[in-house]
Amino acid sequence: MPSRCQMPDVMTTREGKPRRVGVEIEISGPGYLELVSLTAKILNGTARNVGRYVSKVDTALGEFAVELDSDPIKDLNLQEERVPESLRELGGHAMDVIDYAAERLVPLEIISPPVAFDQLETIEALSDQLREAGAVGSREAIVYAFGLQLNPELPDLEADTLRRYLQTFAALYDWLKSRHQLDFSRKLTTYIEPWSSRYVDRLVAADYSPDMEGLMRDYLEENPTRNRALDLLPLFAHIDADLLAQYVDDPRIKSRPTLHYRLPDCDIDNPRWHFSTVWNDWVILEQIVAHPTHQRELNDLFRQGRTLSFRNLTSTWRTRCHQWLENRGYV
Repeated sequence: MPSRCQMPDVMTTREGKPRRVGVEIEISGPGYLELVSLTAKILNGTARNVGRYVSKVDTALGEFAVELDSDPIKDLNLQEERVPESLRELGGHAMDVIDYAAERLVPLEIISPPVAFDQLETIEALSDQLREAGAVGSREAIVYAFGLQLNPELPDLEADTLRRYLQTFAALYDWLKSRHQLDFSRKLTTYIEPWSSRYVDRLVAADYSPDMEGLMRDYLEENPTRNRALDLLPLFAHIDADLLAQYVDDPRIKSRPTLHYRLPDCDIDNPRWHFSTVWNDWVILEQIVAHPTHQRELNDLFRQGRTLSFRNLTSTWRTRCHQWLENRGYV
């Protein structure tokens, strides 16, 4: 069966090692223990419990994690002295009630190890088989706001490479948003903004070419938060943790040589949705970055699209972006 996950042209790092990507999938449907068992079965792995609502699954690709996406509930211990005595007396009964509610309101999360790009069919098969087993995503209920996250490794850590990725993501943002946010959730929730508008203006300027320190400071002065559609804080922690600490102090930031792309929805229970649907759109961004002439052209068009003009008033950037992608053979 041919692979549904497309591959970018740049498959290795500057050191010649295969580029990898971490994947995080938020779902509901199966209970926690059932999801651990399903994940181990689908991946032909071995599961082991390592904490409350935290399990590891050892597989041929490495160690997957299955967790409840809520630190307070994972860390809850009703026998602690700080817990009111009335709750401590209820003991297991209270925990049963809490667990029942948590598994229906808080997403369960499957976190992959870094996976080589050409091994992503395993993630495709995992998401498809989870759907067949009853996994549900954001469309199942208004209270669900589950997402999917990609952590793609960069080809290198040069400032110019990162600049091109950021400019291309800014230009594609509206197009990506239209493809990966469910209509009903668009009306109820705010899509995670990419970055502040002032930062985007600086980023896409024709003469913008900072060194790494300048690029980091420009970003952090306007976006000192994890709550961004393309979050750079894990990458900056890897590149220069001391500089990052001047702007952000958050123990949740994990150092890694990757971007952190948060999608607004996980539509896993939709039979027309596949992991490859998301991944292949990211590959379009990869291909534009790897084609310098197209990357500059798209950045110039996007910058012009942020100015006041008759054309910009009579058509949306999303429409013009899609037309450009079609004309250049990306879609």
